[in-house]
Amino acid sequence: MKVVQIWKFANKADVFPDAVFSGKLPSTAERIHVFADSWPRLILPPVVLGTVQDAGSPQIGCAKECCKRLFTHPDANRKIVSLGLIDPVAEKKWLFEATPDIAAQMRFLHACTGFSREIPDGIFLTHAHIGHYAGLMQLGREAMNADKIPVFAMPRMSDFLKNNGPWSQLVRLQNIELKELQDRQAIAVSENLSVSPILVPHRDEYSETVGFQVAGPNKKALFIPDIDKWDKWETNIEQAIAEVDYALLDGTFVDGAELPGRNIAEIPHPFVSESLQRFATLPLAERNKIYFIHFNHTNPLLIEGSEAEKRVIEAGFHVARIGMVLPL
Repeated sequence: MKVVQIWKFANKADVFPDAVFSGKLPSTAERIHVFADSWPRLILPPVVLGTVQDAGSPQIGCAKECCKRLFTHPDANRKIVSLGLIDPVAEKKWLFEATPDIAAQMRFLHACTGFSREIPDGIFLTHAHIGHYAGLMQLGREAMNADKIPVFAMPRMSDFLKNNGPWSQLVRLQNIELKELQDRQAIAVSENLSVSPILVPHRDEYSETVGFQVAGPNKKALFIPDIDKWDKWETNIEQAIAEVDYALLDGTFVDGAELPGRNIAEIPHPFVSESLQRFATLPLAERNKIYFIHFNHTNPLLIEGSEAEKRVIEAGFHVARIGMVLPL
């Protein structure tokens, strides 16, 4: 079963991302990619719910061409990086990251499943940078007033949430229920799916940073939206890719020229240009596993059909897009 981008489910005209996020239905001629398979097999995990870096697109204070038009003509599909995980047999679903776009992403994930309950069965957090946990505020008394949503986090991340407001109020009022993770210790979220956190080097001011390996009945996916540089990781990234069927990897910046005036060393990430060079000697089948994600507002990979995207695809890699499903 191949990767597809879901813009319309079979017999489900109400689940276009544009419809979910902006209330507008595109014509049926626009972006309809479906499996030839039946509806139940269509809803396989994970689903890409967002691809943008923490601060979103457009980004606050940006007067550059990359954002100028978006302030007056927002792109409904530019959502902050997140995945949805679905088990159609158990009728359960999980979010990876609690982003500032959590309301729309939760609604889209719900629309993907058709389950009666919209609230996810758990939320997995990678680390304490704004785009990855700030959406938890929507679960509190001022908003959803949720009831004990399981939040899976590493020890430092859990301590940060327990001991710092306003997050500590979510714990005290039992809007969320913290579930502590340990490095590389898999947890079974259902009979069909397990999740393993994997520590990665990043700017760990308030918490550790992890990626996640998700294992399904037949395939595995690796999700690393944030990492400093591949060489700083004690794990060999090529070996990590070899162990999975999909690798959604940090593609924050194409190169260091994207942020003139900023010290890029203060916000390190593996440039896409560096990753393309590093992985160039991998067999095509290995390169085909890689989907770049977590794009800064300046990153031309946000633009479908851009020259940057063409170069990535021609080199044998992929660019993650909202609505993509990676069957496990």
